Amino acid sequence: MTKVIGVRFREVGKVYYFSPGNFELCSGKMVIVETSRGLECGTVVMGNREVDEKDIVLPLKSVKRLANEEDRKKLEKNRNKEKEAFRVCKERVAAHNLDMKLISVEYSFDDSKVLFYFTAQDRIDFRELVKDLAAIFKLRIELRQIGVREKAKMVGGIGSCGRPICCHAYLSDMVHVSIKMAKEQNLSLNPQKISGVCGRLMCCLKNESDTYEYLNRRIPKEGSVVETNRGIGVVASVNVLRQKVKVIVDKSDDEKEIVEFDVADIKSPALRNEGSREINDNDCVGAKDGK
Repeated sequence: MTKVIGVRFREVGKVYYFSPGNFELCSGKMVIVETSRGLECGTVVMGNREVDEKDIVLPLKSVKRLANEEDRKKLEKNRNKEKEAFRVCKERVAAHNLDMKLISVEYSFDDSKVLFYFTAQDRIDFRELVKDLAAIFKLRIELRQIGVREKAKMVGGIGSCGRPICCHAYLSDMVHVSIKMAKEQNLSLNPQKISGVCGRLMCCLKNESDTYEYLNRRIPKEGSVVETNRGIGVVASVNVLRQKVKVIVDKSDDEKEIVEFDVADIKSPALRNEGSREINDNDCVGAKDGK
């Protein structure tokens, strides 16, 4: 077991593991840590705890020190510089007539580099743009192209539910979603109803997919033949969440009726097993997952 802390550098950003060294840290503390990009200031979101070595990538970078008031002022100063850098970069993009949309700017804590995040339909030749920006800022410049899901996570927005979108509100990492999840939950496959503001499948399809997958395996499909305490019948409809099944059974020799049963009260050789519903995960609505 290895002692670690979890640190986040941006709001709702990815959580990274670091070695706490001799520090006893709790959530909310700000620390200066060593990263592949140099020294960075982040917020502790997971205090000292021990994790299995197989769950982390060794060797861990370490915490250098606790952040002080000067560090907080420097962070605020960098945020202001990012706004100015965003304005300047937009002007230079227009001057070079590049078909790209600037999304965000990020200064490294030690002022060694400026990262510009952008979206574009095609590959962009931004070499001249980088030269211009390097001459203006006198720093190392990095331009990083991101997908529409990453853009939505950075910018945020309001989903069709009326709440902030999941990826910006609380998801540290982008989750994998597929059309299979919508089918398992018996949702409309209309792209406008199951797509988020990014135009891709909504992240929230993942929230209940495991529950629906489990419940669907326990209930027979519509049209299947089942055995009940009223005799043999055909499944007319199912309620997955309530685990109820409506079955057409014989009431008399020439009359039938629909009776509702608990799934536990029926028997069927045709109960759905895990492999009975074969759905192509790549059969996505809108576009491929993620990018």
